[in-house]
Amino acid sequence: MTVSSDLKQLVAASRKLGANPKLVLHGGGNSSLKAQARDVAGRPIDVLYVKGSGRDLAEVEARDFPAVRMEPLLALRDLASLTDAAMMQALNGARLDPDAPSPSVETLLHVFLPATFVLHTHADAVLALTNQPNGEKLCREIFGPGLAIAPYAMSGFALAQTAHKLIAKHPDAWGLLVLKHGLFTFGKTADEAEKRMLDAVAKAGGKLRSARTKATSQRAKRVSPPLEDIAPVLRGAFATRNPDDTWNRWVGDFRTSAAIRAFVDGKDLKRYANAGPATPDHVIWTKPKPLILDALPADLPAMQNYVRDAVAAFGQDYASYVARNAGRRAEVSAPLDPLPRVALVPGLGLFGLGRTQREAKIAADLAEANVGVITAAESIGRFAPVSEGDLFDIEYWGPEQAKRERANAKGTPALQGQIAVVTGAASGIGAATARMFAANGASVAVLDLGLAGAEAVAQEFGGLGLACDVTDARAVKRAIDAVVQHFGGVDILVSNAGAAWQGEIGTVADDILRRSFELNFFAHQSIAQACVAVMRRQKTGGSLLFNTSKQAVNPGANFGPYGLPKAATLFLVRQYALDHGKDGIRANAVNADRIRTGLLTDAMIAQRSAARKVSEDKYMRGNLLGEEVTADDVARAFLHLTLSPKTTAAVLTVDGGNIEAALR
Repeated sequence: MTVSSDLKQLVAASRKLGANPKLVLHGGGNSSLKAQARDVAGRPIDVLYVKGSGRDLAEVEARDFPAVRMEPLLALRDLASLTDAAMMQALNGARLDPDAPSPSVETLLHVFLPATFVLHTHADAVLALTNQPNGEKLCREIFGPGLAIAPYAMSGFALAQTAHKLIAKHPDAWGLLVLKHGLFTFGKTADEAEKRMLDAVAKAGGKLRSARTKATSQRAKRVSPPLEDIAPVLRGAFATRNPDDTWNRWVGDFRTSAAIRAFVDGKDLKRYANAGPATPDHVIWTKPKPLILDALPADLPAMQNYVRDAVAAFGQDYASYVARNAGRRAEVSAPLDPLPRVALVPGLGLFGLGRTQREAKIAADLAEANVGVITAAESIGRFAPVSEGDLFDIEYWGPEQAKRERANAKGTPALQGQIAVVTGAASGIGAATARMFAANGASVAVLDLGLAGAEAVAQEFGGLGLACDVTDARAVKRAIDAVVQHFGGVDILVSNAGAAWQGEIGTVADDILRRSFELNFFAHQSIAQACVAVMRRQKTGGSLLFNTSKQAVNPGANFGPYGLPKAATLFLVRQYALDHGKDGIRANAVNADRIRTGLLTDAMIAQRSAARKVSEDKYMRGNLLGEEVTADDVARAFLHLTLSPKTTAAVLTVDGGNIEAALR
C-alpha cells in the first residue's frame, strides 16, 4: 500500500502512546485519521483509517489501519438503534480492502467525530479521577470547558451517537472524556492530538499528587508461605482433567513490589479489589473480581485444600454473577469458564493466570495497572468503577465472543499450559528439544552451564534462560525455584545435560569416573528430585524424561566412564516410575546414538570413524536404516513420550537401528 505522510504521522503518534503502559496496555486504546483515498474506479472518496481490532498500539504499522468508507457509516448516525451484529457487518462491509483487518469496535465513534486525527487512551491518571463518585465534577474542574464529558457507555453504536450529539453542542472541544472508560483527544495534526493527550494526562497526574489525602490502611504485618510453595498449589487448583486423563494446565505470572504489597496488605482489600477493574475493557482478561487468598496455611496439605476450596468458591460466585446478569445480553448462550485470572495473596503479591504464557502476562500487567489506579483513586477519595452489569455487558459482548471463537478455531497446541525444564539446552539435543516443546505450546525454561547460551535459545521463543551447574544440588534448587517463580510450576523435565569421559576401565583415574557419575548420574537425580517436589505440590502428575544413551545397554570399548553412570541413570528412570506412579508422575528415557552435538564433536566423529576404518559419513549412517540421526529426531522422541499419558518406565530408542543396543 502507498502510505501518505498523514498516515505515517498517525502510526508514529499511536506507537508513542502505545509504548507507555500508563496510557494503554495490550490492545487497549485507539487512533484514527480522516483522509481521502480512491476507489477501484479511481474516484476520490472520504475514508477513515482506524486501528484494526485487537492490534496493539505499541506495535502498529500502516497495514494495521484498515481504510473504511465514511459515507455509508455516516448514514448510520440518525438510526434509532443498531444491533452489534449489524454494526460489525456495516464496518466490515465499508472496508476498501476486504482482506484488511476488521475495524475496531469503536470505529463509528471515530467516524462520527469531526476531527481529522483522534487519539484514544485509558490513561491510569484519568481513570483514577473518573472512577470516583464525584468524578465528573473533578474532571470539569481540572480540564475546563474545552473537554466534553460523557457518562459511561460501552463501546459501540450507543456511545458513538452520544459522542456525536455531545460534540455537536461543543464544536470547539479539544477532546472527549468518557467517564470510567477513557480519553479521546482531537487535532488537525497527529502532533496536536498527541500533545493534547499528554497535557491532559499530566494535568490529571498533578491533581492526584496535590489532592492525595491518605494512604491505604494496612493490616498487621502479614507473613505468607514462600512463593515456590504457593505457585504450584495454585496451578494445581486451576488444572482440570480431560476425558483421556490428560490435564488442562494454566501458567502463572507473579508480581510484587512495594506498591503491590501495600495494596494486597490493605485492611479494605476485599472492598476495593472486588469493586471491579479500572476500566471495563480489562474484564476480558481479568474477570470482574480477583481471587483473594488471605488465610493461606503453611502446612502443604492444608494449603492445597484451602486453595482448591477458594477456587471452587470463586467459581460458584462467578456462576451466580452470570445468572444475575444473563438476561442483559441476548447473545449469551453459555457461561465462560469460571476460573479467576488474578489471584491476590496478602503478604506476598499477585498472580496473573492464563492458558498460555501470553495470557498470564496480560492478566498480570492489567492487574498491576489496576493496583496503581485503585491506589490513586483511594488516596483522594473512594474507588467507584462501573456497575457489575456494565462489566457483564463487556465480558459477554458479541464482538468479544466472536474474538474468542476465532482464537479457539485455531486449535490448542498439544503442550499448551505446560511448563517444561530442559537441561543442557544451549545446543544440540537440548536446544532442539526446547525449541520443539515451545513450538508445541509449552512454556520452556532453558538451563545450561553458560547463561549467554541459555538466554540465546530462550529468546527464540520467549522462554526463560537460566545458568545452572546441574552437578551442584543447591544451584539446581535455585534454578527450579526460579522456574516456579517465573511460570508457576513444572510439568515436564527433560534431563539431558551430559558429557563423555573415556578411559580403559581397569586403568582409568578414579577422579574421572567420579566426575562422570556427578554429571551423568547424580545430576539427573538432583534435578528430578527438585522437579518431583514441585509436581507433588501441583497434584497433576508430570513427565520426567532422561537422555540415557545407547551406552546404557551397549557399552563401547574404553567408554566405561561414560556408560556406567548412564546405565545407572537407566535404572534411575525405572525407580522413579516405580516410586512415583502413585503421584501420576511418569518417567521415561530416550536411548540415542551418534548425534552431532557438543558431546559427539566433529573431532570425536573423525576419531571414532578412523578407529573403525570407515568414512565419517558411513560412521554416522552406520545403522539399519542407513540414515544419520539428528538432534531433532531425539527431540521428537522426547515429545512423543510426553504426549503418551499411559506410558512410563519405557525406553525409546533413536539410533536408526542397532540390534546390539535394542531393548525389548
